[in-house]
Amino acid sequence: MEDWISIGYLLSAALFIFGLKKLGHPRTAPFGNQLGAMGMLVAVITTIVQMQFTGEGVVDWTLIAGGLVLGSLIGYWMAVKVEMTGMPELVALFNGFGGAASALVALSEIQKYIITGDTPVGLELTVTMVAAGLSALVGWMTLTGSLLAMYKLKGGIEVFGKWIRTPTWGPVWLNPVKVVLLLSVLVMIVMSIEEPTNETYLWGIIGISCLLGIVLVLPIGGADMPVVVSLLNSLSGIAAAFTGFIIGNSVLIIAGSLVGASGLILTFIMCKAMNRTLLDVLFKSFGGDGEKQDLTRT
Repeated sequence: MEDWISIGYLLSAALFIFGLKKLGHPRTAPFGNQLGAMGMLVAVITTIVQMQFTGEGVVDWTLIAGGLVLGSLIGYWMAVKVEMTGMPELVALFNGFGGAASALVALSEIQKYIITGDTPVGLELTVTMVAAGLSALVGWMTLTGSLLAMYKLKGGIEVFGKWIRTPTWGPVWLNPVKVVLLLSVLVMIVMSIEEPTNETYLWGIIGISCLLGIVLVLPIGGADMPVVVSLLNSLSGIAAAFTGFIIGNSVLIIAGSLVGASGLILTFIMCKAMNRTLLDVLFKSFGGDGEKQDLTRT
């Protein structure tokens, strides 16, 4: 049975790779999308079979079937409803969902360790906590950043019938704040290794990561939003790869690495086309300081 499971994961990884290759040309992109969907289906089925026949977990068929059906229906409805002009917004939203899904899986694994008291030791503990912390950092940052990017692309959000424009606000002092938030998360990850059952560090990492996603995207203007969406797409894949290390799932590591690498390549290509660097996009914003400026006609 283990050989068949390995073959299933290998087939899934191959479908992901060939699907990504086909996405490189508009004519073959629909087929590449179908290959990617088939690869995900094979990965899900293989994981269920592994859990059922190797005794690695209890399979709740009701939850699995409900999740597959509900997720498929929601995804189909959203894809059919959206206009082509709104496709970047949908991509940003899906990026956020992908990052959140990876972060939630990592969170469930850490909660399992805390509840059962079966915490790994030694090098395994270090690898698990670092991977979980990085998955939480990237995943939750991707969620909040993607949601803000989506509303920036839409131009705003409607609240109780009133249209509120999404702000673009980026004073100079916001860049050191980003660095401080990132360092705070890294420090909490290190401290969580020393106290793996302390939930304070866990929720602290989640909260700061969510704030970091907002602070990172808030100063970026509309012209740079495609670059940000591509970067967030890459981050969602990286979060999935980190989660793959936690649960020991090879196909998740492969798929996440593919998405992360391809997203970064696309991001750098877009930056080069705009004659800007990624650091310029992220840290040299055009959002202004939030104050009105006087214009002088010359």
